[in-house]
Amino acid sequence: MRLDKYLKISRLIKRRTVANEACDAGRVMINGKPAKASTAVKAGDIIEIQFGTKNVKVEVTDVKETVRKEEAETLFKYL
Repeated sequence: MRLDKYLKISRLIKRRTVANEACDAGRVMINGKPAKASTAVKAGDIIEIQFGTKNVKVEVTDVKETVRKEEAETLFKYL
C-alpha cells in the first residue's frame, strides 16, 4: 500500500493530500530514510513523522485497505 494512503487509513494524518505534502516536504521517514508518498508500506516498517516540534514514531503492525474508525489504531503501535 502507498505511504500516503496508509497514513490516511490509519488516521495518523487526517487527509491524503496533507500526507502527500508531508512526504514531499521530507517530514516522513520509513526505517530511517526519507520516504516519498508512493513508497510501499509493509508490516514491520518504522514510520517517523515530524509535526512541527513534535515527532511521532510508530511501527506498522498491519496493512488493510479499509478499516473502521475504532479499528484504525490496530494498524500501528507507538514506539
